[in-house]
Amino acid sequence: MKEVKCECGHINPVGTVICEACGRVIGDGDGSEKLLDMRYEASPRRSQHYNKTIVDKIWNFFSSVKVGVWLIVITLVASAVGTIFPQEMYIPPTIPADQYYKQEYGTLGQLYYQLGFDNLYSSWWYMILIASIGISLVICSLDRVIPLYKALKNQRTAPREGFLEKQRLFGITEDSADGVDIPSIKQNLASKRYSIKEENGSILAEKNRFSRWGPYVNHIGLIIFLFGALLRFVPGMYVDETLWVREGETKEVPGTDGKLYLKNEKFIRQLYNKSKDDQVFQDALKKNPAVIKNFQTNAVLYEKKGDTLPGEQPELKKVETDKIQVNRPLKYKHFAFYQSDYKLDEMNKMKFRLIDKKTQTSFGGLTIDLYDPKKDYNLGKGYRVELLNYFPDFEFDENSEPVTKSRIPNNPAFVFNMVTPDRPKGEASFVAIRQTIEPEGNNKYKMAFNGIETQNVTGLTVRKDMTLWFLAIGGAIFMIGVVQGAYWNHRRIWIQRKKGQVWIAAHTNKNWYGMKREIHSILTGTALQEPKDQLDEKS
Repeated sequence: MKEVKCECGHINPVGTVICEACGRVIGDGDGSEKLLDMRYEASPRRSQHYNKTIVDKIWNFFSSVKVGVWLIVITLVASAVGTIFPQEMYIPPTIPADQYYKQEYGTLGQLYYQLGFDNLYSSWWYMILIASIGISLVICSLDRVIPLYKALKNQRTAPREGFLEKQRLFGITEDSADGVDIPSIKQNLASKRYSIKEENGSILAEKNRFSRWGPYVNHIGLIIFLFGALLRFVPGMYVDETLWVREGETKEVPGTDGKLYLKNEKFIRQLYNKSKDDQVFQDALKKNPAVIKNFQTNAVLYEKKGDTLPGEQPELKKVETDKIQVNRPLKYKHFAFYQSDYKLDEMNKMKFRLIDKKTQTSFGGLTIDLYDPKKDYNLGKGYRVELLNYFPDFEFDENSEPVTKSRIPNNPAFVFNMVTPDRPKGEASFVAIRQTIEPEGNNKYKMAFNGIETQNVTGLTVRKDMTLWFLAIGGAIFMIGVVQGAYWNHRRIWIQRKKGQVWIAAHTNKNWYGMKREIHSILTGTALQEPKDQLDEKS
């Protein structure tokens, strides 16, 4: 790459407009009437002058503000499309996702599923979009903040004439016999909280330089925020699962790799009482007498001790006991257990009797655990029942074959083989609720329904979020950057004596009206004339 040599002999990087050593205007800006672009103090940006290697091309692509804006727009549109239909985690678990979207939403739903919008926020291409926004923020910031830092660090107290003449606010005052009252001007500048530098009679007054870093502080906050969002997909950093536990059951807590177990000792549901509760609720109770006052889970939390072999029962140590209620979770370490749902009287066990269909003679009974059924039930005296197949949530498919929609026993059905002394090979029977099918013809024996046992089930939401600190810190830093860049302006005033004249120039990164008012206040009562706005004169 070509370098730019100033008249003072200093070698500047390609693209430099203001010499780093002497402050002389060089390059395209020298000798023209165009005002200086002071956004990056005319320092070169890498993306504008390097475009040879693949690294340069990638850098230039992501350093473009247009590319960053388009990435954000695409991400927002994709996020909006993801809310048209519910995500897969919110659909009924009893129906496969491809069937659910097609049945509920037709062709649009099927297309929604095929394009991967059903699991949008955890999809690989959505993660790439988020990561691309982060990369764009990093490269955009580095591409601009490095030249800005160098320029502000190396700015001169006494820049060349061309630099002052090409500032938007510029003026010349003849130095009269009485002279311009520089000490009064310095005093006025100090009262306005300007930091003053002097060099051979030249003055540079500056304040609020920190405001120039506001946008880049924004970027840092956004990068941390996006990093925190991506961490949610790292195992162990974020858990948001539903745990269904029956009364008396101890179950592994999801997202803990088998380290935590929770036992539902008892589930309690309380309703408002018309006669006893506050009169405030009486009108509501007249319309709906079954208004829930409280539902809670008396829970015990266990921690696994040591390692276990596959199939071995873990040794558990009690670590916490609590009554989990709505808005009153059980908390342990980084986990929180919220009471979110329940099911009353869910089928738990079904009882049957083996009987002779003609005589109604019973040959024994059996109880089937709907969550852990046995394969064989010995009734004694040569009578035995084999469980050939079990469908917890039974239905017929399009081929009229029995299938199960889920593992929850909402509609259990069984295929039995009834072995008796006079039928040693057994008789097959398909038994469902209010339905019995005998595939081999008319059987002698049948399985007669003999009762059901139910259980209450509690639904707990298990949450763990190790990313909240990243999100909170990122959001706080972002807001600091917003305030930093919105409420302060970087203002500079140069004053120089030159050949019987006093030159004044000023620059601000925004709010030129406020800058002009401040200069008017500073120069009031002195012989120095206010600088003119060259942009207004040219227009």
